[in-house]
Amino acid sequence: MTHDMIAAPLAAALAAKGYASLTPVQDAVLAAEVDGRDLLVSAQTGSGKTVAFGLAMAPDLLAGADQLPQTGAPLALAIAPTRELALQVARELAWLYAEAGGQIATCVGGMDYRNERRALERGAQIVVGTPGRLRDHIERGSLDLSGLRAAVLDEADEMLDLGFREDLEFILGAAPSERRTLMFSATVPPAIEKLARDFQRDALRITAAGEARQHVDIEYRALNVTPRDREPAIFNLLRLHEPRTAIVFCKTRANVNHLLARMANRGFRAVALSGELSQQERSHALLALRDGRAQVCVATDVAARGIDLPGLELVIHADLPTNSETLLHRSGRTGRAGAKGISALIVPPAEQKKAQRLLKTARLEATWGPAPSADDVRARDDARILDHAALQAAPEDEADLADALLERFGAQQLAAAFIRMWREGRPTPEELTVISDRAPAPIVPRDRGDFGDAAWFSLSVGHTGRAEARWLLPKICEAGGITRDAIGAIRVREDETFVQIAQAMADRFGAQTELEDGLTMRRLSGQPSLDRPAPSGPRRTAPRHAEAPAPAASAEDGASERSRKARWTTAERKARKADIKPAATRDQKPGRGKAAWAKPAAARQKPSGKPGGRGR
Repeated sequence: MTHDMIAAPLAAALAAKGYASLTPVQDAVLAAEVDGRDLLVSAQTGSGKTVAFGLAMAPDLLAGADQLPQTGAPLALAIAPTRELALQVARELAWLYAEAGGQIATCVGGMDYRNERRALERGAQIVVGTPGRLRDHIERGSLDLSGLRAAVLDEADEMLDLGFREDLEFILGAAPSERRTLMFSATVPPAIEKLARDFQRDALRITAAGEARQHVDIEYRALNVTPRDREPAIFNLLRLHEPRTAIVFCKTRANVNHLLARMANRGFRAVALSGELSQQERSHALLALRDGRAQVCVATDVAARGIDLPGLELVIHADLPTNSETLLHRSGRTGRAGAKGISALIVPPAEQKKAQRLLKTARLEATWGPAPSADDVRARDDARILDHAALQAAPEDEADLADALLERFGAQQLAAAFIRMWREGRPTPEELTVISDRAPAPIVPRDRGDFGDAAWFSLSVGHTGRAEARWLLPKICEAGGITRDAIGAIRVREDETFVQIAQAMADRFGAQTELEDGLTMRRLSGQPSLDRPAPSGPRRTAPRHAEAPAPAASAEDGASERSRKARWTTAERKARKADIKPAATRDQKPGRGKAAWAKPAAARQKPSGKPGGRGR
């Protein structure tokens, strides 16, 4: 590999690492027009962007020399949204600048503050950290940015999503204004463009060539499963491919813990990555994946942000992502550096349309079909036995024992014993419900006029349990293995909810069905009375039915909380037009903002400012 713009010690480090050529984003940041300018680069994780910004800031740090100067303050700062990504960036920059005498210090939450301070005092030229911990060091005086020549914002879009803008403003405000600022982001929405205008000077916009081709090495599959087969489908998928490393994405920490326990019971070597784990636990989990002691990582989106696992051949979406960007980011964990990978979506009937929309928005083509059956797994196992390396090699010092075994047990019994020993260490394949292997029909809006023949059911939750259609729909669909098209009207009353199910699907529920602990669905003999007035008193604020107490907050929980608040606001707004609105909302006067029941009269009074009052 040759490139005139690369300093000699960095070129030597790249050659030692086996770089025969540079990736498109690495080439782009070394172009002549880039020299000395701020950069706004859109590049996906896995495209070699860490090495790219390491190369881009080298002229500022080395200033024509082969060795980095020994200074009391850092010359470069790289900011990343998560601990794992920050530590990964530090590892990459460490080998890239090793020949140039580079010293790297990390400042990340969850690590020992005193060790970080000592590393900074020793004079590290490059500092890598997360926004909160970097700000903490600056405020305590242990991080001096007065000599900073280059600042890098890695995964800038994710840092905004996690609410780090104020910390970023503080950190960059402590650095010299003449520094270079290099901003790398997977996507460049308006918020990122504004961030660039605020923090950069006439930044050069680079869209790394070949980013759209990154996912060519990823095979997308959408697996139709019944609700009860979601987890067995994941187990069979892992057994069918037996990847060196796989990652399974869940939407919540509770889902991660549940799936991890199920995998452990079946003999999978799995670890978890979620916001509730300490930094030490997360580091041990990643180490187990890298050294082969674990094969499967079960993770939430935030916890897995930016991690790079060797030999990651399979990505499974146990829970569908919330948007197409997350789908691309999750899938981008595999299919890296020319390697092939598979991204599999687990799609129960109630989520088929969502999966279609995600794939369409992301401009991806997926192969639809059933999940691997137990027979498929056994057939693949049989093929692996025939190709086993031990059967291909000629006998060495085992020859005498092999002859003795053949004479004593015979060829057939020996072969059967070999097969049994092969199967002993592997989880048993799961038997799945046989379903159609056809792709779902295209999304067509349903005529909501005459629903046709239907049966009515009563659910044991109403307004007092904060019931709403968006919460109940997926539970009903999962319990009966039906789609939303089989559900007609949903009428929420004070203490119960009435649901209309198409007659052809009604028998799937029986006389009474438990949707979850304490939430039952009972079939009615006829049509319920729907003209009862809604409650006129204040709406009670009991927690949603069967909702568990929330664990300690984390970044991913913060996102969930914001989503929950947005959902309830939307539901309240819709309730003004729908038949299911509570009386308290209907009684609200137009233009008054919050409903009358939202705050007691005493609480609405302004503070008097007198002693003992609540004055500011």
